Amino acid sequence: MPNKKVLITGASGLISGLVMDGLSDQYDFSGLSRRPVGGIPHTAASITDAEAIKPAFEGIDTVLHLAAGTGGTTDSWELQMSLTAQGTLNVFQAAKEAGVKRVVFMSAGSNMMGWQRDESKPYGAMWRGDYADVPDKWDYVDYTWEPRPLDPYSVCKLFGENLCRLWSDLYGMSMLVMRCGALLPSDHPEARGHYPGFLSHADAVQMVDRILSAPDDMKFMIFDAISENDYRWRSTDPAKELLGYQPTGRAEDWKLGDGKDVDG
Repeated sequence: MPNKKVLITGASGLISGLVMDGLSDQYDFSGLSRRPVGGIPHTAASITDAEAIKPAFEGIDTVLHLAAGTGGTTDSWELQMSLTAQGTLNVFQAAKEAGVKRVVFMSAGSNMMGWQRDESKPYGAMWRGDYADVPDKWDYVDYTWEPRPLDPYSVCKLFGENLCRLWSDLYGMSMLVMRCGALLPSDHPEARGHYPGFLSHADAVQMVDRILSAPDDMKFMIFDAISENDYRWRSTDPAKELLGYQPTGRAEDWKLGDGKDVDG
């Protein structure tokens, strides 16, 4: 059986590089991004240009939608609305028109991080590293909880999640959501707040693979992608139970800031 043809939007970013390095033997990747990417078929265009991106979707089985406004832009309403929200709508419309069967939407753990502001919950203490204030057990937040976005970026990511639900209902497409944890170029926590949601490179690639290869009849689901951290508070049980996700990373294996394994 030939490999699935997977179009990656935002193909010049960190996650796309990890995915292509780790999974190129299993999928035939192509890219869509403003900056050229070598080694794969590539379309140079911004997802804000609905017409310019359409050729990239021809003959594609699955779209891995990574493109969004990140970095220092997460508080910019103007950019997030035009790129992360409207750009996602453009991608989903192009996918539908091209007959794409599945879209994997890279969402964000920050969609739920507003729960850290609720002082009746221990999540803020975990984020601050005030472990003396953390009980022995706590409720794990999952996709059934009310979203509590952190910033304009996560508001627009929630818009994308709702589009996934709508596209699945209206058009019967498989629209699967991955809420990405704290995935860092260094592949280790760099601040105390990274510990609860830390996601290792290997676990990120594994989760993408599990979602890309999920059963065809899985039409809509939201999965949190987090490593096996001691103080994680967003649940990875749905991914473990439905996808067979088996995270191997753990934030506490790293000393804060030095990049060295505690046991090494």
